[in-house]
Amino acid sequence: MEEIKTYFEKLVPISDSDWHIFSSRLLKREFLKKEYIVTAGQKEKYLSFIEKGIVQFSIPASEDDLTFGFAFSGNFVSAYDFFLTQKPSGYHIKAITNTILWSISYEDLQYIYAETAIGNTIGRMASEALFLKKSKRELSLLTESAEQRYLNLFTEQPHLLQLIPLKYIASYIGITPQALSRIRKRIS
Repeated sequence: MEEIKTYFEKLVPISDSDWHIFSSRLLKREFLKKEYIVTAGQKEKYLSFIEKGIVQFSIPASEDDLTFGFAFSGNFVSAYDFFLTQKPSGYHIKAITNTILWSISYEDLQYIYAETAIGNTIGRMASEALFLKKSKRELSLLTESAEQRYLNLFTEQPHLLQLIPLKYIASYIGITPQALSRIRKRIS
């Protein structure tokens, strides 16, 4: 839980009383490798902070699911569009590695907004982080080659890429596993 406090304190001071109210609403959830955090059709109940682990965002498909994102330790994770609307998710979120999340429910987050001085700032920071990640991904898909997307991912999280199956990475950058093998061979 200290990781999430440290994350917030880097951006904004948080009083002991606000932290106490906020932290009392956090739920620690642990997921094993390959376990689903949210499945398509399931309501997203939580906005979560990843203390440890890697998660994959994917759209169900008839053969292999289509990977469209990853989230790593020290970041927020949620099917956020469905969290906000409280409607069933249109995609899966799955633990790629054993994962520890600190989660807050939609109802508890509304309480935090109403009852603390810092609540709206915390909510805004979480939503801005998720928005920036989404925007970066969209721009990458529109302006960069698959090779550049792979290099960016490799540059940002080189030690973690060893933990993600290549078929997920290939799907994420929009190519086949065979094309990814050619890219990896060419740049090594």
